[in-house]
Amino acid sequence: MKPAAGNDQEFMNMVADYMEKGFLDNIIDMFKHDESLYGIIPHLLSDERLRVRLGTTALLETLNGEDGEKVQKALPHLIGLLKHPDPNVRGDSVSLIGVIARSDVTEELEPLLSDANPDVRMLAKEAIEDIKKRIDGGSTASPA
Repeated sequence: MKPAAGNDQEFMNMVADYMEKGFLDNIIDMFKHDESLYGIIPHLLSDERLRVRLGTTALLETLNGEDGEKVQKALPHLIGLLKHPDPNVRGDSVSLIGVIARSDVTEELEPLLSDANPDVRMLAKEAIEDIKKRIDGGSTASPA
């Protein structure tokens, strides 16, 4: 099977099935070798299976720890999920953006501060704070 098909439904389903079976290390290796795979993040993060969604979070957190610059390719795909009808998907997306964003994308997150779901509102607030701290170099204390 051709792995570089970021929009191939059969391939996306296969990756989700592998994620559910716990083959996270294999999927991490796939993402390291084929950056076009970031295009399947919305499919994985909106999967109905909790294990797939949790695995996707672990995938992006791991990739962020290993190569934070490369994982920025996931940002447009995560931002695209901020208007998803499922509050769990919106919440997971905003949370991951807060973890991986290395540029100021807080403008895209601000509408979620008024989200109908209180958990999404809280996650958006935390993500915005985390991003601002990271961009400001972690300096949140006032000068003495």
